[in-house]
Amino acid sequence: MTDEQRSIVETTRAFVERELYPHEQEVERSGALDPGLASRVRAKALAAGIYAANMPEDVGGAGLDAVTLVLFEKELGKTSYALHYTCVARPSNILLAGTAEQRERYLLPVVRGERVECLAMTEPDAGSDVRAIRTRAVREGDGWRIRGTKHFISHAAESDFVILLARTGTDEGGRGTMSIFLVDLDSPGVRVHDGYRNVSHRGYTNSIIDFDDVLVSGDALLGQEGEGFALAGTWLGATRLQVAATCLGRAERALDLSVGHAATRVQFGQPIGRFQGVGFKLADMATELRTAELLTLYTAWKVDQGAASDADIAMAKLKATEVLAMVADEAIQIHGGMGLMDELPLERIWRDARIERIWDGTSEIQRHIISRSLLRPLGA
Repeated sequence: MTDEQRSIVETTRAFVERELYPHEQEVERSGALDPGLASRVRAKALAAGIYAANMPEDVGGAGLDAVTLVLFEKELGKTSYALHYTCVARPSNILLAGTAEQRERYLLPVVRGERVECLAMTEPDAGSDVRAIRTRAVREGDGWRIRGTKHFISHAAESDFVILLARTGTDEGGRGTMSIFLVDLDSPGVRVHDGYRNVSHRGYTNSIIDFDDVLVSGDALLGQEGEGFALAGTWLGATRLQVAATCLGRAERALDLSVGHAATRVQFGQPIGRFQGVGFKLADMATELRTAELLTLYTAWKVDQGAASDADIAMAKLKATEVLAMVADEAIQIHGGMGLMDELPLERIWRDARIERIWDGTSEIQRHIISRSLLRPLGA
Protein backbone atom coordinates (compact mmCIF):
# COMPACT_ATOMS: atom_id res chain seq x y z
CA MET A 1 0.00 0.00 0.00
CA THR A 2 1.02 3.60 -0.50
CA ASP A 3 1.26 5.91 2.51
CA GLU A 4 -2.07 7.46 1.51
CA GLN A 5 -3.76 4.07 1.24
CA ARG A 6 -2.33 2.98 4.58
CA SER A 7 -3.66 6.17 6.18
CA ILE A 8 -7.13 5.64 4.72
CA VAL A 9 -7.22 2.03 5.90
CA GLU A 10 -6.08 2.95 9.40
CA THR A 11 -8.56 5.84 9.66
CA THR A 12 -11.44 3.68 8.46
CA ARG A 13 -10.50 0.74 10.68
CA ALA A 14 -10.34 3.00 13.74
CA PHE A 15 -13.73 4.53 12.88
CA VAL A 16 -15.32 1.10 12.47
CA GLU A 17 -13.91 -0.20 15.75
CA ARG A 18 -14.74 2.97 17.71
CA GLU A 19 -18.08 4.08 16.21
CA LEU A 20 -19.68 0.97 14.70
CA TYR A 21 -18.59 -2.16 16.58
CA PRO A 22 -20.17 -0.98 19.88
CA HIS A 23 -23.64 -0.89 18.29
CA GLU A 24 -23.61 -4.26 16.53
CA GLN A 25 -25.47 -6.25 19.17
CA GLU A 26 -28.08 -3.51 19.60
CA VAL A 27 -28.90 -3.66 15.90
CA GLU A 28 -28.82 -7.45 15.72
CA ARG A 29 -31.04 -8.03 18.75
CA SER A 30 -33.57 -5.30 17.95
CA GLY A 31 -33.52 -5.85 14.20
CA ALA A 32 -33.49 -2.09 13.68
CA LEU A 33 -31.06 0.80 13.47
CA ASP A 34 -32.18 3.69 15.65
CA PRO A 35 -32.56 6.80 13.43
CA GLY A 36 -31.02 9.03 16.08
CA LEU A 37 -27.96 6.79 16.33
CA ALA A 38 -27.66 6.69 12.54
CA SER A 39 -27.79 10.47 12.36
CA ARG A 40 -25.10 10.91 15.02
CA VAL A 41 -22.74 8.39 13.46
CA ARG A 42 -23.36 9.83 9.98
CA ALA A 43 -22.27 13.25 11.27
CA LYS A 44 -19.07 11.69 12.62
CA ALA A 45 -18.42 9.98 9.28
CA LEU A 46 -18.85 13.29 7.47
CA ALA A 47 -16.46 14.98 9.90
CA ALA A 48 -13.93 12.17 9.44
CA GLY A 49 -14.02 12.62 5.67
CA ILE A 50 -15.08 9.04 4.91
CA TYR A 51 -18.65 9.77 3.81
CA ALA A 52 -19.34 9.36 0.06
CA ALA A 53 -15.73 8.29 -0.43
CA ASN A 54 -16.61 6.63 -3.73
CA MET A 55 -17.59 9.96 -5.30
CA PRO A 56 -15.21 12.20 -7.30
CA GLU A 57 -13.62 15.18 -5.58
CA ASP A 58 -15.33 17.65 -7.92
CA VAL A 59 -18.71 16.77 -6.38
CA GLY A 60 -17.46 16.66 -2.79
CA GLY A 61 -16.38 13.04 -2.48
CA ALA A 62 -12.98 11.59 -1.62
CA GLY A 63 -12.17 10.67 -5.21
CA LEU A 64 -10.67 7.31 -4.29
CA ASP A 65 -9.32 5.13 -7.09
CA ALA A 66 -10.79 1.63 -7.37
CA VAL A 67 -7.93 -0.16 -5.57
CA THR A 68 -8.07 2.23 -2.61
CA LEU A 69 -11.85 1.98 -2.58
CA VAL A 70 -11.61 -1.82 -2.25
CA LEU A 71 -9.26 -1.43 0.73
CA PHE A 72 -11.68 1.11 2.24
CA GLU A 73 -14.74 -1.10 1.65
CA LYS A 74 -12.98 -4.09 3.14
CA GLU A 75 -12.58 -2.29 6.46
CA LEU A 76 -16.21 -1.13 6.50
CA GLY A 77 -17.38 -4.62 5.57
CA LYS A 78 -16.14 -6.05 8.86
CA THR A 79 -19.19 -4.69 10.69
CA SER A 80 -22.97 -4.78 10.35
CA TYR A 81 -24.26 -3.76 6.93
CA ALA A 82 -26.97 -1.66 8.56
CA LEU A 83 -24.30 0.33 10.37
CA HIS A 84 -21.67 0.74 7.71
CA TYR A 85 -23.93 1.42 4.74
CA THR A 86 -26.51 3.58 6.47
CA CYS A 87 -24.02 5.63 8.48
CA VAL A 88 -21.13 5.76 6.00
CA ALA A 89 -23.01 5.97 2.71
CA ARG A 90 -21.49 5.37 -0.70
CA PRO A 91 -24.06 6.94 -3.05
CA SER A 92 -25.01 5.17 -6.25
CA ASN A 93 -22.54 6.38 -8.85
CA ILE A 94 -25.20 6.29 -11.56
CA LEU A 95 -26.18 9.74 -10.26
CA LEU A 96 -23.03 11.05 -11.93
CA ALA A 97 -24.84 10.58 -15.25
CA GLY A 98 -27.32 13.34 -14.36
CA THR A 99 -27.70 16.80 -15.82
CA ALA A 100 -26.39 19.87 -13.99
CA GLU A 101 -29.87 20.41 -12.56
CA GLN A 102 -30.16 16.78 -11.45
CA ARG A 103 -26.76 16.99 -9.78
CA GLU A 104 -27.87 20.04 -7.79
CA ARG A 105 -31.16 18.46 -6.75
CA TYR A 106 -30.09 14.87 -6.15
CA LEU A 107 -26.37 14.10 -6.33
CA LEU A 108 -24.83 16.91 -4.29
CA PRO A 109 -27.30 16.68 -1.37
CA VAL A 110 -26.62 12.94 -1.20
CA VAL A 111 -22.85 13.50 -1.08
CA ARG A 112 -23.36 16.06 1.72
CA GLY A 113 -25.49 13.61 3.70
CA GLU A 114 -28.63 15.73 3.34
CA ARG A 115 -30.57 13.25 1.21
CA VAL A 116 -30.56 9.47 0.78
CA GLU A 117 -31.22 7.53 -2.41
CA CYS A 118 -32.32 3.97 -3.13
CA LEU A 119 -32.16 1.93 -6.32
CA ALA A 120 -35.28 0.13 -7.60
CA MET A 121 -34.81 -2.52 -10.26
CA THR A 122 -36.11 -5.82 -8.83
CA GLU A 123 -39.78 -6.77 -9.11
CA PRO A 124 -41.81 -9.79 -7.95
CA ASP A 125 -41.53 -11.30 -11.46
CA ALA A 126 -38.22 -9.74 -12.53
CA GLY A 127 -35.07 -10.46 -10.58
CA SER A 128 -32.07 -11.69 -12.54
CA ASP A 129 -34.10 -11.26 -15.75
CA VAL A 130 -34.13 -7.46 -15.81
CA ARG A 131 -35.73 -7.48 -19.26
CA ALA A 132 -38.88 -8.90 -17.64
CA ILE A 133 -39.57 -5.65 -15.75
CA ARG A 134 -43.25 -4.68 -15.89
CA THR A 135 -43.14 -1.27 -14.25
CA ARG A 136 -43.97 1.11 -17.08
CA ALA A 137 -43.39 4.78 -17.70
CA VAL A 138 -45.63 6.23 -20.43
CA ARG A 139 -45.25 9.70 -21.91
CA GLU A 140 -47.95 12.11 -20.86
CA GLY A 141 -47.61 15.67 -22.09
CA ASP A 142 -44.14 16.88 -21.13
CA GLY A 143 -43.79 14.24 -18.43
CA TRP A 144 -44.20 10.56 -17.66
CA ARG A 145 -46.90 8.48 -15.97
CA ILE A 146 -45.44 5.58 -13.96
CA ARG A 147 -47.27 2.42 -12.86
CA GLY A 148 -45.85 -0.70 -11.24
CA THR A 149 -44.34 -2.33 -8.16
CA LYS A 150 -40.78 -2.88 -7.02
CA HIS A 151 -39.65 -5.10 -4.13
CA PHE A 152 -36.46 -6.01 -2.25
CA ILE A 153 -35.55 -2.32 -2.38
CA SER A 154 -32.76 -1.77 0.13
CA HIS A 155 -33.14 1.08 2.66
CA ALA A 156 -36.09 2.61 0.78
CA ALA A 157 -37.75 3.34 4.12
CA GLU A 158 -34.88 5.67 4.99
CA SER A 159 -34.60 7.24 1.52
CA ASP A 160 -35.78 10.52 0.03
CA PHE A 161 -35.84 9.52 -3.63
CA VAL A 162 -35.57 6.45 -5.82
CA ILE A 163 -33.47 5.71 -8.89
CA LEU A 164 -36.09 3.77 -10.85
CA LEU A 165 -35.65 1.44 -13.83
CA ALA A 166 -38.87 1.23 -15.86
CA ARG A 167 -39.99 -0.03 -19.25
CA THR A 168 -40.62 2.79 -21.72
CA GLY A 169 -40.99 0.99 -25.04
CA THR A 170 -40.22 -2.02 -27.23
CA ASP A 171 -37.30 -2.54 -29.60
CA GLU A 172 -37.41 -4.09 -33.08
CA GLY A 173 -36.93 -7.54 -31.61
CA GLY A 174 -39.95 -7.18 -29.36
CA ARG A 175 -37.90 -6.80 -26.18
CA GLY A 176 -38.67 -4.09 -23.68
CA THR A 177 -36.54 -0.97 -23.70
CA MET A 178 -35.73 0.58 -20.34
CA SER A 179 -35.21 4.07 -19.00
CA ILE A 180 -34.12 5.40 -15.61
CA PHE A 181 -35.99 8.03 -13.62
CA LEU A 182 -35.31 10.00 -10.45
CA VAL A 183 -38.52 10.01 -8.42
CA ASP A 184 -39.05 11.72 -5.06
CA LEU A 185 -40.62 9.28 -2.63
CA ASP A 186 -43.07 11.89 -1.34
CA SER A 187 -44.59 12.25 -4.82
CA PRO A 188 -48.36 11.61 -5.05
CA GLY A 189 -49.05 7.97 -5.86
CA VAL A 190 -45.76 6.61 -4.44
CA ARG A 191 -46.18 4.30 -1.49
CA VAL A 192 -43.32 2.68 0.42
CA HIS A 193 -44.27 -0.15 2.74
CA ASP A 194 -42.51 -2.82 4.73
CA GLY A 195 -40.82 -5.57 2.81
CA TYR A 196 -39.85 -8.99 4.11
CA ARG A 197 -38.18 -10.15 7.30
CA ASN A 198 -34.67 -11.18 6.34
CA VAL A 199 -32.22 -13.40 8.21
CA SER A 200 -29.31 -11.53 6.59
CA HIS A 201 -28.27 -7.97 7.39
CA ARG A 202 -30.70 -7.25 10.22
CA GLY A 203 -31.57 -3.60 10.50
CA TYR A 204 -30.76 -3.02 6.83
CA THR A 205 -34.33 -2.82 5.63
CA ASN A 206 -35.88 -3.83 2.35
CA SER A 207 -39.17 -2.37 1.15
CA ILE A 208 -41.89 -2.69 -1.45
CA ILE A 209 -42.60 0.44 -3.49
CA ASP A 210 -45.88 0.91 -5.37
CA PHE A 211 -46.14 3.46 -8.16
CA ASP A 212 -49.83 4.16 -8.69
CA ASP A 213 -50.24 6.57 -11.62
CA VAL A 214 -47.25 8.63 -10.51
CA LEU A 215 -46.78 11.70 -12.71
CA VAL A 216 -43.23 13.01 -13.01
CA SER A 217 -41.85 15.84 -15.12
CA GLY A 218 -39.72 15.31 -18.19
CA ASP A 219 -36.56 16.26 -16.33
CA ALA A 220 -36.98 13.21 -14.09
CA LEU A 221 -35.44 11.11 -16.87
CA LEU A 222 -31.81 10.18 -16.12
CA GLY A 223 -29.81 9.83 -19.30
CA GLN A 224 -31.52 9.09 -22.61
CA GLU A 225 -34.88 7.44 -23.15
CA GLY A 226 -34.50 3.73 -23.91
CA GLU A 227 -30.88 3.65 -22.73
CA GLY A 228 -31.56 2.66 -19.12
CA PHE A 229 -30.30 -0.90 -19.43
CA ALA A 230 -26.97 0.22 -20.93
CA LEU A 231 -26.70 3.09 -18.45
CA ALA A 232 -27.22 0.76 -15.51
CA GLY A 233 -24.64 -1.66 -16.87
CA THR A 234 -22.10 1.12 -17.36
CA TRP A 235 -22.38 2.64 -13.92
CA LEU A 236 -23.50 -0.10 -11.57
CA GLY A 237 -20.74 -2.66 -12.08
CA ALA A 238 -18.93 -0.94 -9.21
CA THR A 239 -21.51 -2.28 -6.76
CA ARG A 240 -20.44 -5.86 -7.46
CA LEU A 241 -16.85 -4.96 -6.67
CA GLN A 242 -18.12 -3.27 -3.50
CA VAL A 243 -19.91 -6.48 -2.49
CA ALA A 244 -16.72 -8.45 -3.06
CA ALA A 245 -14.69 -6.03 -0.93
CA THR A 246 -17.10 -6.00 2.01
CA CYS A 247 -17.19 -9.81 1.94
CA LEU A 248 -13.41 -9.83 2.29
CA GLY A 249 -13.69 -7.75 5.45
CA ARG A 250 -16.11 -10.10 7.14
CA ALA A 251 -14.14 -13.15 6.09
CA GLU A 252 -10.96 -11.61 7.54
CA ARG A 253 -12.71 -10.87 10.82
CA ALA A 254 -14.02 -14.44 11.02
CA LEU A 255 -10.56 -15.84 10.28
CA ASP A 256 -8.91 -13.61 12.91
CA LEU A 257 -11.40 -14.77 15.54
CA SER A 258 -10.81 -18.39 14.53
CA VAL A 259 -7.03 -18.11 14.76
CA GLY A 260 -7.29 -16.48 18.16
CA HIS A 261 -9.68 -19.17 19.42
CA ALA A 262 -7.56 -22.02 18.02
CA ALA A 263 -4.46 -20.62 19.73
CA THR A 264 -6.07 -20.21 23.18
CA ARG A 265 -8.75 -22.91 23.43
CA VAL A 266 -7.15 -25.92 25.15
CA GLN A 267 -8.53 -29.43 24.80
CA PHE A 268 -6.78 -32.70 25.60
CA GLY A 269 -3.88 -30.72 27.03
CA GLN A 270 -3.03 -28.53 24.03
CA PRO A 271 -4.40 -25.65 21.92
CA ILE A 272 -6.92 -26.99 19.44
CA GLY A 273 -5.05 -25.29 16.57
CA ARG A 274 -2.37 -27.96 16.91
CA PHE A 275 -4.85 -30.63 15.92
CA GLN A 276 -4.72 -31.25 12.20
CA GLY A 277 -8.51 -31.13 11.93
CA VAL A 278 -8.48 -27.50 13.07
CA GLY A 279 -5.08 -26.37 11.79
CA PHE A 280 -5.82 -27.46 8.24
CA LYS A 281 -9.12 -25.58 8.31
CA LEU A 282 -7.23 -22.41 9.21
CA ALA A 283 -4.76 -23.02 6.40
CA ASP A 284 -7.54 -23.48 3.83
CA MET A 285 -9.44 -20.44 5.11
CA ALA A 286 -6.35 -18.22 4.89
CA THR A 287 -5.42 -19.48 1.43
CA GLU A 288 -8.89 -19.01 -0.02
CA LEU A 289 -9.19 -15.56 1.53
CA ARG A 290 -5.81 -14.49 0.12
CA THR A 291 -6.89 -15.74 -3.31
CA ALA A 292 -10.17 -13.80 -3.20
CA GLU A 293 -8.43 -10.66 -1.96
CA LEU A 294 -5.79 -10.72 -4.69
CA LEU A 295 -8.44 -11.34 -7.36
CA THR A 296 -10.54 -8.44 -6.10
CA LEU A 297 -7.56 -6.08 -5.95
CA TYR A 298 -6.43 -7.18 -9.41
CA THR A 299 -9.91 -6.44 -10.77
CA ALA A 300 -9.90 -3.03 -9.09
CA TRP A 301 -6.49 -2.34 -10.65
CA LYS A 302 -7.95 -3.19 -14.06
CA VAL A 303 -10.84 -0.79 -13.36
CA ASP A 304 -8.29 1.96 -12.71
CA GLN A 305 -6.58 1.11 -16.01
CA GLY A 306 -9.90 1.25 -17.86
CA ALA A 307 -9.38 -2.40 -18.81
CA ALA A 308 -11.83 -4.31 -16.56
CA SER A 309 -14.46 -6.43 -18.29
CA ASP A 310 -17.82 -7.61 -16.96
CA ALA A 311 -16.23 -11.05 -16.55
CA ASP A 312 -13.41 -9.63 -14.41
CA ILE A 313 -15.89 -8.06 -12.02
CA ALA A 314 -18.05 -11.20 -12.06
CA MET A 315 -15.05 -13.35 -11.07
CA ALA A 316 -14.25 -11.09 -8.12
CA LYS A 317 -17.83 -11.02 -6.90
CA LEU A 318 -18.23 -14.79 -7.34
CA LYS A 319 -15.00 -15.72 -5.59
CA ALA A 320 -15.28 -13.30 -2.68
CA THR A 321 -18.89 -14.18 -1.84
CA GLU A 322 -18.27 -17.91 -1.97
CA VAL A 323 -15.07 -17.64 0.07
CA LEU A 324 -16.96 -15.68 2.73
CA ALA A 325 -19.54 -18.48 2.94
CA MET A 326 -16.80 -21.09 3.36
CA VAL A 327 -14.79 -19.08 5.92
CA ALA A 328 -17.87 -18.19 7.99
CA ASP A 329 -19.00 -21.82 8.12
CA GLU A 330 -15.57 -23.13 9.08
CA ALA A 331 -15.19 -20.40 11.71
CA ILE A 332 -18.34 -21.61 13.43
CA GLN A 333 -17.12 -25.21 13.25
CA ILE A 334 -13.84 -24.22 14.91
CA HIS A 335 -15.68 -22.34 17.68
CA GLY A 336 -18.17 -25.14 18.24
CA GLY A 337 -21.38 -24.25 20.04
CA MET A 338 -20.20 -20.77 20.99
CA GLY A 339 -19.91 -19.92 17.33
CA LEU A 340 -23.70 -19.92 17.07
CA MET A 341 -24.25 -17.73 20.12
CA ASP A 342 -24.81 -14.03 19.55
CA GLU A 343 -22.14 -13.04 22.06
CA LEU A 344 -19.79 -13.43 19.10
CA PRO A 345 -20.25 -11.83 15.65
CA LEU A 346 -19.76 -15.16 13.87
CA GLU A 347 -23.39 -16.22 13.70
CA ARG A 348 -24.21 -12.81 12.18
CA ILE A 349 -21.39 -13.11 9.66
CA TRP A 350 -22.63 -16.62 8.81
CA ARG A 351 -26.23 -15.45 8.29
CA ASP A 352 -25.22 -12.33 6.42
CA ALA A 353 -22.98 -14.31 4.08
CA ARG A 354 -25.93 -16.11 2.54
CA ILE A 355 -27.42 -13.12 0.76
CA GLU A 356 -24.13 -12.13 -0.86
CA ARG A 357 -24.42 -14.99 -3.36
CA ILE A 358 -27.86 -13.71 -4.37
CA TRP A 359 -28.03 -9.93 -4.53
CA ASP A 360 -26.24 -7.82 -7.11
CA GLY A 361 -26.37 -10.85 -9.38
CA THR A 362 -26.52 -14.44 -8.16
CA SER A 363 -23.49 -16.73 -8.34
CA GLU A 364 -25.19 -18.41 -11.28
CA ILE A 365 -25.49 -15.09 -13.11
CA GLN A 366 -21.79 -14.39 -12.45
CA ARG A 367 -20.87 -17.80 -13.85
CA HIS A 368 -23.04 -17.09 -16.88
CA ILE A 369 -21.21 -13.80 -17.50
CA ILE A 370 -17.83 -15.50 -17.16
CA SER A 371 -18.64 -18.48 -19.37
CA ARG A 372 -20.20 -16.23 -22.01
CA SER A 373 -17.00 -14.17 -22.16
CA LEU A 374 -15.04 -17.37 -22.83
CA LEU A 375 -17.36 -18.74 -25.50
CA ARG A 376 -18.30 -15.62 -27.46
CA PRO A 377 -14.88 -15.12 -29.11
CA LEU A 378 -15.31 -18.60 -30.58
CA GLY A 379 -18.80 -17.87 -31.85
CA ALA A 380 -20.51 -20.11 -29.33
